[in-house]
Amino acid sequence: MGFFSNAINTLQILVIALGAGLGAWGVVNLLEGYGNDNPGANAHVR
Repeated sequence: MGFFSNAINTLQILVIALGAGLGAWGVVNLLEGYGNDNPGANAHVR
C-alpha cells in the first residue's frame, strides 16, 4: 500500500506543477496581449 500512496503523492506534485506552469503561461499571454494597444509600437518605418 505504501507504493500506491507514494505514486499518488508523486502524481499530485506533477499535476500541481503542470497547472502552475500553464497558469504562468496564461498570465504571460495575457500581458503580451495588452501590449498591442499601443499604436506607436505598430509604426513600421521603411
